[in-house]
Amino acid sequence: MRDVLTFGLVAFSAIFFVVDPFAVLPIFLAMTANESRAQKRATALRAAITCGITLTVFAAAGTLIFRFFGITLGAFKIAGGVLLFLVALDMMQARQSRTRSTPEEEQEGIEKADVAIIPLAIPLLSGPGSIATVMVLMSKHQQFVYTIPVFASILLTTLITWLVLRGAGWLEQRLSKTFMNVVMRVMGLILAAISVEFVISGIKDVLPMMHS
Repeated sequence: MRDVLTFGLVAFSAIFFVVDPFAVLPIFLAMTANESRAQKRATALRAAITCGITLTVFAAAGTLIFRFFGITLGAFKIAGGVLLFLVALDMMQARQSRTRSTPEEEQEGIEKADVAIIPLAIPLLSGPGSIATVMVLMSKHQQFVYTIPVFASILLTTLITWLVLRGAGWLEQRLSKTFMNVVMRVMGLILAAISVEFVISGIKDVLPMMHS
């Protein structure tokens, strides 16, 4: 039971830090600048739900995706770890990661009438990094009991993301830019450590195949 709880803590930390709704706040506020308070709350809800559904689908179908494309688990762990490390590196420098979105995608989002699903939910919240994270976490253990913390972490991250986006205006007024940058750097450091663990685990899986 302790191992499951420990894994649950790691899973939640990895998923929440890579989704990182706080980093999306400035973009969310820019994209919804012309919306009413009710419309902003509706946009926040749709974006959070879409993010949760996207991550849940990829978490549940990860094994099938591996088989379909002929990808080994070790290779995906290494690729996912490298991708997460790039995200973490940008976070430690307190800047928006380009693995989430490009300036063109953000500008298109500002000009679109409904931005909840694209680009807020995809790719800003549930981008390549977060999708890789849930797929790797689902593959770390074979027992069914270890899948529960992953899905619970996705659900909890979805709930927190909704609350953060719903209170975007309030948070922006009360949290200083310096404080937000400090939080982002700390989250980036933790995410970097998790990404290294992914790479090490992937190398351990690949090495026996290389010697065979």
